[in-house]
Amino acid sequence: MSTLAASRLRVLGAALLFSTGGVAIKACALTGWQVACLRSAVAAVALACFFPGAWRPGGPRPLIAGIPYAATLLLFVLANKLTTAANVIFLQYTAPLYLAALEPLLLKTPLKRSDLALMLPLAGGMALCFAGAGDSAEGASTLGDTLAALAGVTWAATLLGMRWTGRLDAGRNLAVTAALWGNVYAALAAAPFALPVAVTAADAGSIAYLGIVQIGVSYALLTEASRRLSALEVSLLLLIEPVLNPVWAWWLRNEQPSGLALAGGALILAATAAHARLSRPTTPSA
Repeated sequence: MSTLAASRLRVLGAALLFSTGGVAIKACALTGWQVACLRSAVAAVALACFFPGAWRPGGPRPLIAGIPYAATLLLFVLANKLTTAANVIFLQYTAPLYLAALEPLLLKTPLKRSDLALMLPLAGGMALCFAGAGDSAEGASTLGDTLAALAGVTWAATLLGMRWTGRLDAGRNLAVTAALWGNVYAALAAAPFALPVAVTAADAGSIAYLGIVQIGVSYALLTEASRRLSALEVSLLLLIEPVLNPVWAWWLRNEQPSGLALAGGALILAATAAHARLSRPTTPSA
């Protein structure tokens, strides 16, 4: 197998593992705060083991970039406990809508026409997801959808922080450092609402999977592959995550999102893919 083919398989493997987050969170009997706390605590240890030395920030930027990532981790778990996995992942994928607005202001990058063209379909897709909240057989809630939409905002802030941090990345993967510390922050922030906690064997298995495999192994695969693939190819291959995420929930939990939510998700994914193609980044992914 060629090096490029192996790298593409690693990205697909990472996307596959990322996509199981929603159903694994729902399968755990613990509360949202408890899952968020324990998942991030385990993930922080896993990342420290997979990436020796990543816990040393070497400056303030990775520590700052980890703050919005911690918020994203918390919102993703809490939203999955309140609404469908489809709504959560689709609404989180509206991050480019906020990224297009914030990046020129904060990182002084020029606003491209493709960024402006992206805003309308993403906003339309978000509106469809919210409109379909009351139609889902699984009772998608407005609160859950709101938390998922906020996760889109914090994920956009996370991407901005990663890019800001990456400008100083001299041979080190500071994005992983930011992710490690983001998990530490999330675990500490959730702890007051999570304790005391009684964990069954089944819950322990779910938490171990979420922290070690769904986050830790995924980052290891993605980091290795991103050294050889362009940002465009990585971003397009990762679109398998929001496609498979609701499939797992439907298959394993019989969770059926509404038709409006699926239509909104399709619009969001199509707009994201088109934007990636129009942007045509050719440099290796951060």
